Amino acid sequence: MMQKIEHIGIAVKDAEKSIQLFNALLNQEPYKKEIVESESVQTIFYQNGPNKIELLQGLSEESAISKFIAKKGEGIHHIAFAVEDIVAELKRLKEAGFQLIHEVPKDGADNKLIAFLHPKDTNGVLIELCQEKPNI
Repeated sequence: MMQKIEHIGIAVKDAEKSIQLFNALLNQEPYKKEIVESESVQTIFYQNGPNKIELLQGLSEESAISKFIAKKGEGIHHIAFAVEDIVAELKRLKEAGFQLIHEVPKDGADNKLIAFLHPKDTNGVLIELCQEKPNI
């Protein structure tokens, strides 16, 4: 079951310029910066009350974020929902007819397991599912 909106992902061309913009907008610094090598992306996270914003900058022209920006420009890339059991949620959504980009969760930023749904089935919005990684 979807618990809440976990974060909104925003694709940016220049992370440093965008950090300055969001620092001024939110009157705070990001709480985390992280590179996700497997996706060739730099992530920057802000906490704003109960809400989070993730800035995403592609680190190569081949990254999904760089391709997104080349096609659509900077802006909202995805909406992420927190789930308690990502495997069960992927199974439920697949059985309901949603096309999964990831059949199996993978490691993501901010200590999460993640998987995406194809935007063709979600009114053109890329949907990410996020589950907090268990502490081992």
